[in-house]
Amino acid sequence: MDIILYLLQTIQVLYRQNCWLINFICRYIPLKQWAFDDSHSPKYQKFKIDELPLITDFRQDWTYKELIPYYEKRYGKKIRPVSRRSPCDIPDECTCPRCDAPKPFLYKNNGSKGQLLCKVCSARFSPAENRFSFMKLRCPHCSNALVPKKDRKHFIVHKCVNPKCPYYLHNLKNVDRADLKEDYGRNKYKLHYIYREFTMDFFSMDLNTLPKNASSLKFSKHNAHVMSLCLTLHVNLGLSLRKTSQALKDLYSISISHQQIANYCKTAAICVKPFVDQYPYEKGDVFTADETYIKIRGIKTYVWLIMNAATRSIIGYQVSDNRGVGPCILAMRMAFQGLAKLPENFKFIADGYSAYPLSAMEVVKKMGKDFSFKITQVIGLTNDDAVSAEYRPFKQMIERLNRTYKASYRHTNGFDNIDGANYDLALWVAYYNFLRPHKHDQYKPLNEAEMLQGADNMPGKWQLLIFLGQQTILNMQKKNDPTAQERCCCQ
Repeated sequence: MDIILYLLQTIQVLYRQNCWLINFICRYIPLKQWAFDDSHSPKYQKFKIDELPLITDFRQDWTYKELIPYYEKRYGKKIRPVSRRSPCDIPDECTCPRCDAPKPFLYKNNGSKGQLLCKVCSARFSPAENRFSFMKLRCPHCSNALVPKKDRKHFIVHKCVNPKCPYYLHNLKNVDRADLKEDYGRNKYKLHYIYREFTMDFFSMDLNTLPKNASSLKFSKHNAHVMSLCLTLHVNLGLSLRKTSQALKDLYSISISHQQIANYCKTAAICVKPFVDQYPYEKGDVFTADETYIKIRGIKTYVWLIMNAATRSIIGYQVSDNRGVGPCILAMRMAFQGLAKLPENFKFIADGYSAYPLSAMEVVKKMGKDFSFKITQVIGLTNDDAVSAEYRPFKQMIERLNRTYKASYRHTNGFDNIDGANYDLALWVAYYNFLRPHKHDQYKPLNEAEMLQGADNMPGKWQLLIFLGQQTILNMQKKNDPTAQERCCCQ
């Protein structure tokens, strides 16, 4: 017995020593930091996206046709239509939203104030605002019904206003006490659960829609070689439209206006874009994304770019007049097209902007669990945490891509309209993915189309690229309309 008592005392001493050592390590020895210290602050919660809400459906499987015989059999009471003593102004098409009972079983519950009562299921409702006609969104932390607070252009902001919600109470504990003493001081923080319900379906939009104003490739004064020379000087060498016109006159004695060069670029972009978007790019397990801005008539417009980190190819791009979630979703759809499911250990690397995790949530909700992924956010310009230190090289890739694009855009001094920005970006992506020599790939193009290998110079490659785009347009038209085998928007 003395030996057992001695062993128990020794175990207790060792346990206290272990607790003291763990406490000492946590206080004085810096461990590897995997997240910002501010990431747990309520102020940083503004940049985080909450999880999906719970959904409660009020629709019932039974109707008044099943309820009336059930009540008669169960209680011996037959429910008869309302016996009215005066004319009723209830609309004939009005029915009970709960059991679908028609007008004869409905009567006014509070006179002329608008509330109706169903005689079959005893449901009280208003024809204008029906609480049974839609699904209810509930907070995943307290199951309280969400309240719509703000109606934005493309989404509705729902908020949990329950003051006893565990999520709210947890965030409230970390709020600075000085802010709590101020009037509306807690409004500096995001404390409540918030969900954005999108009113526009960005997944029903067609990414492959061809422009309606496609031009013809029938030349009246010049030929296809002059057009390809314009593309080489303007896109490859980065000359402005007027400098391209001057270079053609000085080098080749070709007199052509800068507006005609712009028309050539627009026509070429319309032809080339379907081939660039439909090309079966190699998709790796790491995507990196970022957004930058350009100017259209002096107003900021945003360009979204998504790159495959392994091959450096641009697999998703969009031009938008806003920095919302919609353009980010469209760029992600373009990047994920052709994939049946995401690769294992998939990483999507972006900055701390909240549009990326919100878009990832919508992608999972629409495309299924096979496209479930989380955004790895590289925040700031310095490696203040282990996540940024590990994934900083991927973020630098997309930042370098932004600078490369901005170098080609700078000579334009902005665009006149968003169509011009779209055409310019489509041509530049085609040049970057298929024609530009890259040091990363031993000064070869990132994607080598077999037909382009037969051209010895860059104007010839542009002509072949336009031809490949025409073939892609024909295949798209045959797929959508089998009888349209002879039609093509670019002839």
